[in-house]
Amino acid sequence: MNPRLTLATAGRVLAQIRGDHRTVAMLLVVPCVLMGLLAWVFDGTPLFDRVGPALLGVFPFVVMFVVTSVATLRERTSGTLERLLTTPLGRGDFMVGYALAFAVMAILQAVIATAFSIYVCGLDISGPVWMLVAIAVIDAVLGTALGLLASAFAHTEFQAVQFMPAFVLPQFLLCGLLAPRAGLADPLRWLSDVLPLSYAVDAMSAVTTSSSPWGQVRGDVLILLGFIIGALLLGSFTLRRRTD
Repeated sequence: MNPRLTLATAGRVLAQIRGDHRTVAMLLVVPCVLMGLLAWVFDGTPLFDRVGPALLGVFPFVVMFVVTSVATLRERTSGTLERLLTTPLGRGDFMVGYALAFAVMAILQAVIATAFSIYVCGLDISGPVWMLVAIAVIDAVLGTALGLLASAFAHTEFQAVQFMPAFVLPQFLLCGLLAPRAGLADPLRWLSDVLPLSYAVDAMSAVTTSSSPWGQVRGDVLILLGFIIGALLLGSFTLRRRTD
């Protein structure tokens, strides 16, 4: 990897995002709208404080997965990726550059969504706010990494969007948000143990209920980082000099 080429790739992607106002709105506004609707639906009940923090991790994950998979597929099918790979740009530079660019957007997204949830919607958490933001950023970067990987298996943007149910919905159902993972049937619990969103929800829930949650979330954060690195490595192997 060449740091200069990696940063140049990140800068190019950020410039493209900045010029696409619909993508910016989806990244920065949609999570706030969803959290606002959730707070409104559960107004006057304790459910928002219980599920809100976990969804602060789920929503960025989903949004980043969709945006990244479509954006990367566009690079693949337009021939841009093929042309880039004929330059000194390496596969690692491309993958990490994309991850860095969307990590910047993830930080903005997490800060805005968390601030909106706490100071506008009244979300109450026991742990430090910065930790909630940090885990939300990691979840968003995880969505980016999996989106980069998923783009390799789609031939059209519509197909890329169709991968969301396959990649996201099983994780959403088994992550412990709808029902405690400990109460699931053994095969479902074993499956949930190998899905990254389960650890994202566990970490968010720990920040919600504990004033000093680092000891509880440390293992979850390391596992999430492992998934991110693994997805980026696998995604880099799908990049090739020629496109179909």
